[in-house]
Amino acid sequence: MVKKKILMICLGNICRSPIAEIVMAETLAKAKLDSVVDSAATGSWHVGNRADPRALNTLKNHGLESKHIVRQINKQDFNEFDYIFGMDEANMDDLRRLAPEGSKAELLMLGDFGLSKENRIIEDPYYQSGSEGFETAYQQCVVACEAFVKQRLLK
Repeated sequence: MVKKKILMICLGNICRSPIAEIVMAETLAKAKLDSVVDSAATGSWHVGNRADPRALNTLKNHGLESKHIVRQINKQDFNEFDYIFGMDEANMDDLRRLAPEGSKAELLMLGDFGLSKENRIIEDPYYQSGSEGFETAYQQCVVACEAFVKQRLLK
């Protein structure tokens, strides 16, 4: 199978997309699929920083680790990656606006895989106190990544 390149996107690249990046990489590794997974922001506020400590702790609680440094999506990403996933409708609007005409990446909402219509938005936990929102985002990513891999890559 050809190596797939997957990019996870959220607003700041410090909460949802770094979690989704690690979950997708883990899901693909378990399925023994060769892949490259990265994440990026639509905004530039946190470029050069690490993920939110609550996101990193959530991953750690599940035996996972992220060393990702925040970056912003760029025009080249739309032709380098096969799939670019947004976490919510605002991310998807930004991705559609930023995508160069004729780019190869398929733009998808992660929550459209395996999650119910009412639960398909992976809500931004940044402004919530505590870590509950990060755990919820993690659990949604696990379900959605597994469903995507089964539906699209293991056919």
